[in-house]
Amino acid sequence: MTRAALTRFAWLSIAAALATMALKTGAWWLTGSVGLLSDALESLVNLAAAVLALWLLGIAAQPPDEEHSFGHAKAEYFASGIEGTFILAAAAGIAITALPRLVHPAPLEQVGWGLAVSTLAALVNLIVGRILIRAGRTHDSITLEADGQHLMTDVWTSAGVIAGVALVTVTGWQRLDPLIALVVAGHICFTGFKLMRQSVGGLMDTAVPPEERQRVRDILDRHCAAGVEYHALRTRQAGHRRFVYFHLLVPGAWSVEKGHSLMEVIEGEIRSSLPHATVIAHLEPVEDPISYQDLNLDR
Repeated sequence: MTRAALTRFAWLSIAAALATMALKTGAWWLTGSVGLLSDALESLVNLAAAVLALWLLGIAAQPPDEEHSFGHAKAEYFASGIEGTFILAAAAGIAITALPRLVHPAPLEQVGWGLAVSTLAALVNLIVGRILIRAGRTHDSITLEADGQHLMTDVWTSAGVIAGVALVTVTGWQRLDPLIALVVAGHICFTGFKLMRQSVGGLMDTAVPPEERQRVRDILDRHCAAGVEYHALRTRQAGHRRFVYFHLLVPGAWSVEKGHSLMEVIEGEIRSSLPHATVIAHLEPVEDPISYQDLNLDR
């Protein structure tokens, strides 16, 4: 699937956000529950996040150009970072809405219908959220995974709110409704911080995951024989793209053609092992002391 084709998942997220926002607003209108109102407010954030994901997925899918020689894949990190910020903003909105009701509790109305509508909205988010997370991990799109995780926080919010409203009905303790809303706000903050940390990691050129680095080392080790070595192995990731850099040291008596042929074989194996990987290698004579002055990032 092309990167541009991933935007269809963003459209699915937008449709889910519109549907759940309408359902949850209806649930709040029926019951007057501040917990359900907080749930509806988070769906508004979901809609904004889904539109943002659609826009940035389109940017990330653009091919390299003169000003962006390595492509536009890092645009996806902006999406996950902003989504994390949206989640924190939603948590703050929930708290602001719940605190006055904690001081001045109010009775709930038509609880049965309200809970039924809110449960239906939660099921929509659960299904779409799992689809987005699976698509994000399958296609290595942090934008889709972040959007899916965002919807899953909404599912947990809904579950907590539904439980709280049901307990209010059973116990008659009206302050339980805003208390549950505050607990849910604290819980979703964790997901918001996690998404923001992932975004910062990508923008800071974090190395590829350890298992992928080990696959690269295994390939290089397999070809290290008869005076062939490697060093200065460095990796980074940008969205779905991987970048691998290393120096290949071969006997100085080898011809350029022989050294280049070995390097082509190694690069091909790395690209096969890591889809969407850009491999940049530097060929050096193993006997030359100057070859060992590039071990650090700054020579």
